[in-house]
Parts: sequence; C-alpha cells; structure tokens
Amino acid sequence: MGQFDLLQYVVRVLEEMGLRYFVTGSTATIFYGEPRFTNDIDVVVALSEQRVLEFCGRFPADQFYVSVPAAQDAVRLRGQFNVIHPDSGLKIDVIIPAEDAFNESRFSRTRRVHTASDFDANFASPEDAIIKKLQYFQEGGSEKHLRDIAGVLKTNRSAIDIAYISKWARQLGVAEIWDEVQRRVATQI
Repeated sequence: MGQFDLLQYVVRVLEEMGLRYFVTGSTATIFYGEPRFTNDIDVVVALSEQRVLEFCGRFPADQFYVSVPAAQDAVRLRGQFNVIHPDSGLKIDVIIPAEDAFNESRFSRTRRVHTASDFDANFASPEDAIIKKLQYFQEGGSEKHLRDIAGVLKTNRSAIDIAYISKWARQLGVAEIWDEVQRRVATQI
C-alpha cells in the first residue's frame, strides 16, 4: 500500500462513518506547496468515545496495527494515536482536537480538494496548515516545518489570508516565528 492508497483508505473510513475530519500536517502543506517525502498522514478527527471501537474495527488486524486503549486514551485526553500499516511502514496520526475556538475555526475553514481523478478529501485550509506548522516548529525546532510553510507561501502567496495567520499566530504565541518566516520568504521571492 502506498501513501496515496492509505490516504484514500482512511478518508473512505471517515466519510463512511460520517465523522468530521480534515487532512493536515505535511500531507496538506505538500498538497498546497512543494513536494517532499513524508511517511505519515496527519488527520484531525472529531471522534467520540462511543465510536472508537467502530473506528478501530475498520482497520483489519491482518493489515493494520491500532491500539484500542491508545485510541480511547487519545479521545479522552484530546491527544493522538496511530494507525500503522506494517507492510509499508506508513502510519496515520489520528489527532483528536481540543474543543476550542482555534479548532472550531479550522473545521469551519476546511476545503474539499480534488487530489486525483476520482478522489476528493477534506483538507485543512493552507492558512491553518501553516499555523499548525508554526506550532510544530515552536515545539520541536525542526526546519522541515519552516520549509513546508515557505513552500506553501511561495506557491500560493496571493491566495493566502495573511491577516488570518497573523491573528492566530499572535493568539497562539507563535507571532515571532511567523514574522521570521515571512522575512525569509520575502528575501527568496
């Protein structure tokens, strides 16, 4: 199973179950920006405790590894858990969002994107993907997050709502990083 096949699989599960979701992380920034390799798919899912067993059951044990207790803990604690496809080494990071204004904004701004001739999926807006990458950079300092942001800005700068990003960057404590990224990108254009 390739990464695109895995993406299609998880989206089909989420849509068949009628769960609110969106694809984010590197998968989203690659879609909106510049290509690079990633071995995981980040998906934000509004998953309730009552539906954890059903969700996990959609990933057969002969093809996937998913820990039901880890999924239950993630839902209860608003964290994340993994669905792993051992044969390919790929994984899905299932992120259970906190119930807050930023995540409600993210859900309201999702975009239905056409990624292939017969496949559509809900993706985070490019602005929200950038904001999360700013937070990931703040948490871990990995330059790949800044490269992903720069790729989205270079590819789609005129379509990006800079004011929206600036507002949330201030509220979420990543405004200095956002300002630095904008300076870097401005010198490269």
